[in-house]
Amino acid sequence: MFSNANQKIDLNHIFRFTLAMIMENQLIVGLFLVLIGIVLFVVGLYFFKKRQLIADTPTSKIRSIAMGLVEICGQVIPIKERLFRSPFTDKECVYYQFTVEEYRSSGKNSQWVTVKKGEQRGLFYLKDESGKVLIDPTGAQIDARKDFEYQSGLGKDPPEQVIRFLAANNLSHDGFFGLNKTMRYRETIIVPDEPLYIMGTAGENSMKTEGTEDHVDSIMIQKGKYEKHYYISDKSEKQILSNLALSTYGVWGVGVAFIIGGAILFFGLV
Repeated sequence: MFSNANQKIDLNHIFRFTLAMIMENQLIVGLFLVLIGIVLFVVGLYFFKKRQLIADTPTSKIRSIAMGLVEICGQVIPIKERLFRSPFTDKECVYYQFTVEEYRSSGKNSQWVTVKKGEQRGLFYLKDESGKVLIDPTGAQIDARKDFEYQSGLGKDPPEQVIRFLAANNLSHDGFFGLNKTMRYRETIIVPDEPLYIMGTAGENSMKTEGTEDHVDSIMIQKGKYEKHYYISDKSEKQILSNLALSTYGVWGVGVAFIIGGAILFFGLV
């Protein structure tokens, strides 16, 4: 009789303790979700402000740009001494960015691991029908499409140019017994004559002795000292605005869902 009573008391205590733990965890999870939602809202606000800035800034003709933040469009004109060769496609370019990744497994976990990455940026001109201006891409956010992507693996060798690049950098696509590793190679480039959209700061050219020309050497597009926006893209302004709108409302939508879900858990509505 006493043992049954004690058993009931113990079960009641365990039930209350378990319920308290669930409630406490529910509060923590709810608060965590709300915080994530707030962070996502702030990220969405960044996209929104960036979109508004691009939409509200008129596109200037290069010949008539004024000092300060400007928006220009035109074609890439290279400076011969500033051209690079892209690592995977061996093309002449004024900019390249690459990554080499290897698919690795450890126990039950598998993931892509970056084994090498890098980029090169060089001075170039941007030209429209009115003239051209020197561009220093240092510090710019570069938004460009991937020009090359290849995955090697069992029975699938990488291209010769990639193999040469790997060898020159003490890397190999071969694994145990000479079998190919599962690897992925990506490359983004900006080439001569490619159309670009640029939002940056028009300022005095501090590199007048480095490959510039008489009538276009007084101004250079660069990252401003006090202006945080410097953006270079191979997309049109219309595409950029559309992508930023999708990013803004997509992030906000997910953020609102997190905030509502977190509030429901926090206030114990479920």
